[in-house]
Formats: sequence, structure tokens, C-alpha cells
Amino acid sequence: MPDHIFTPTWLCPTAPDRARVIDMERRLRAVGTGVLALVAVAVMLLTARSQIGWWPLVPFAVALGGFVVLGRRLDRSARPEYRVAAAWLLSVVALAVSIALTGGVLSPVLTWMAIPAVALPACFRMRGVWVGGTVTVALLTAAVATGDSGAPRDDVLTFGGAIVTVVAVVAMSVALMRSDLHHRTEALIDPLTGLLNRAALGRRIAELEGQASARSQPLALIVADVDDFKAINDERGHVAGDAVLREIADRFGSELRAYDAVYRTGGDEMVVLLPGATRASALELADSLRRAIELDPFGEDAIDVTMSFGVDACSSERFVYDELFASADRALYEAKAAGGGTVRPLPEPDQAGVERVA
Repeated sequence: MPDHIFTPTWLCPTAPDRARVIDMERRLRAVGTGVLALVAVAVMLLTARSQIGWWPLVPFAVALGGFVVLGRRLDRSARPEYRVAAAWLLSVVALAVSIALTGGVLSPVLTWMAIPAVALPACFRMRGVWVGGTVTVALLTAAVATGDSGAPRDDVLTFGGAIVTVVAVVAMSVALMRSDLHHRTEALIDPLTGLLNRAALGRRIAELEGQASARSQPLALIVADVDDFKAINDERGHVAGDAVLREIADRFGSELRAYDAVYRTGGDEMVVLLPGATRASALELADSLRRAIELDPFGEDAIDVTMSFGVDACSSERFVYDELFASADRALYEAKAAGGGTVRPLPEPDQAGVERVA
């Protein structure tokens, strides 16, 4: 199976779900690692004043190592959501073991189990939140049950307070995340097609240009638009034209990888950003998109639709969006001039002044 085909999983049944996991993990990685290290230092200070030794730090060392290993090349993983879930689980297990070793129900870090719970709504759908919350409560219960607190095992108030803290944190995080997603969706999503819009493209360009000096991977760009779209609107009506655009968005989504992003930049023009893709792999993907559009007629009226594609790529260190877009757009113009329904790279790669990656 080609690596650009999206494969749904239980955690991420749609491509946008997987893209969200990758985006949020990228945003939370540094903070999460820092928080885990901070908690480990706090546990170290607590154990230094007790007789239990340094064993509570072992699970944190394992969890930090897991964060590093699981976070590598996340955007190249076929199922990155499982890596993110595994890293999250490591942090919860590390806390649970430390609770068990520092007094169980009387552990000073008992309520810290709520810390990793904050990340659940940021990364996963409600199914993932429910499972993660259940795992957190189960591990907290096991830590209290096995911990040597020197207190009665039926200390319900302390244990119940910790459970309430975890549940309250998850519930508040869900509400806040839903509100944030709603407002971000309104600002960055094209209401007709559900694709990302020009504002979202501007944000992503700023991100990529800011990271250019730190990255060594290539980056490719595909510019596409519908052949004779005006004729579809004139002959079939704008309702039919809108339906064609929505169907194109669906067909694009079935061909793209989770970490690729397609943007509707106006009318029938779309831009696809392909992090890590060479010029050759971008050409292959563009041809897959072309074939997906031509595979079946569109709608009840069986409208035959074709699209033209212009492709170019560069090294990330030399990424300047305006230059890369100009060369891909020129290739699109040549595809149109050739009769449409085709894919074109720039025929002479060194003409546009952008360092190409074959």
C-alpha cells in the first residue's frame, strides 16, 4: 500500500484526527518533557528526606527516555497516535509507581496524577479521553492499594479527593479544548469544503520558514485547480460547482498522508504542502490525486472533472514559500497549456532560483 494512503485507527478514525495528534504533540512535547522532569526533581527532593532511597526516580528516567524515543520522526510514523499514547502512558505509570513508593494514599504526589490527564483532550477524541481517564483512575487505585502509607487502607477521603481532582481536571480540559477547537475551526477552515483556508496556510508557512534552519528534510508543494471550472458553474449552476469542490476535498483526503495538508486558497485553486517529500514523491502523489479525481464522474449529474497539477520541491533550509509557490504555479500553467488533466514539474529545475530536491 502506498505510504500516502491514510489508514484509520481506533484512536484516529479520520485524517484530521491524526493531524491534530501530530500538531498537539509538537506543541506539547517540550512542555510535557519539562513538566515530567520538574516532577522528577520534586520527587527526588522528597525522597532525599525519607528512608526509601532513590527508587521512585527510576520510572521517571524510563518515562523521559520513552519521550525521546517515541517522539523521534513522529510525522513519519504510519500510526503516530500510538506513539503519543505510549509516551502518555509511560508518564502516568511513572507517577503511579512513585505514589506507591512514597506512601500510597498519604503520598505527597498523590494528586499529581491529574497532570498527564490534562493532555488527553488536547490530543484525542472523547473515546481516547474516556480510556485515558479510566487508565489514570485504575493506576491511581493500584498505587494507593500497594503503597505502604502506614495509614488505614480505607482512607476514603484522601483517595476520593485525588479521584475528584483527576476527573475535574479532565472535564475542565475537555470543555476548554472544545471551545478552542470551535473558534480555531471557524478561523482556519473553509466552510464549503472543510479544507484548511488561506489564513491557515499563512500560519503554516510562518512555522515552516521559522523552522527552516533547524530542519534537514525536503519539502514539496503541489498547486492544483479544476480544468474549465467556470464551464461547470455556467452549465450546471453554482450548486453543482460547490458540490464538485466538496467531493474533490473528500477525494484528496483519501489520498493524502496524515501529516500532509491541503488548503483551498480561493475559487477552485488548492495548495498541498508535503513536509519530507522530494520532488519525485510529490509528482507521484500528484498523479494519484489526478487519478482519484478522474476515477468516477461527480454527483448525480455524472459530471466529468479533471484537474491540473504543478509540482516543485526544495530543501527545507532554502524554503521560501513565495519562490516555491511561483515555480509550482508556473508548472501548473504549463499543465493547463498542455490541455489539462495532467501533472507537470518545472521542466528546467534551476530556472526559478530555488534549490531543488529530486
